Amino acid sequence: MSRICTICARGGSKGVKNKNTKMLLDKPLIAHSIEQAKQSGLFDAIAVSSDNEQILAIAKQFGADILVERPNELATDQAAKLPVIQHCLLAVEEKLGKQFKVIVDLDATSPLRLVEDIIQSIRIFEENSDVDNLITGAPSRRSPYFNLVEVNEKGYADLSKRLDKVIVRRQESPKCYDMNASIYIWKREILLNSTSVFHSKTLLYEMPEERSIDIDSELDFEFVSFLAMKRGEIS
Repeated sequence: MSRICTICARGGSKGVKNKNTKMLLDKPLIAHSIEQAKQSGLFDAIAVSSDNEQILAIAKQFGADILVERPNELATDQAAKLPVIQHCLLAVEEKLGKQFKVIVDLDATSPLRLVEDIIQSIRIFEENSDVDNLITGAPSRRSPYFNLVEVNEKGYADLSKRLDKVIVRRQESPKCYDMNASIYIWKREILLNSTSVFHSKTLLYEMPEERSIDIDSELDFEFVSFLAMKRGEIS
């Protein structure tokens, strides 16, 4: 089955300056996801999309097959990620003159995944032929049925979700997950017609908390650096 891996990394970042090129262990952050994709051995092409020349140069250095220059309108703080992935896919297909059946996006800011996570999530996705897409997540620390609250228009706090039965122990509540922005998988026709990552047949591949940190702040980067050094390597 033809598969493409997309890795989308813009140059600007407010939470962590130049985070996609920032050194994690002995290589730039984005390099870890490129090397994981290569080590999986599952992709016909690995494409990196960016508006930044340095990121694209690093991507080429670490083995990306195709570099896609992202349009300015898709590189703003307000730009959604789905149109970026769609643009990347269509640009690669036009360049290669072929279509891909399965699209796997690896988020460069979630480098603690294992290569085995990529392999297993693709296996699960492709073994379930009727599904639309797959996302990854970790067991949630907070439950909307027990200790996650919202403040209403009157300024009062209440549970985000209530069941007919009162939940007195978190373990009794339905299992919930935090999306970890690590791996996304789509069928081509679903991706190209998507405005959301949620569809009627969306699977979730569970990953542990220690492989699920998404870097949005300097503190996140410190956590990832600590866990990466403790593990000894990432990719």
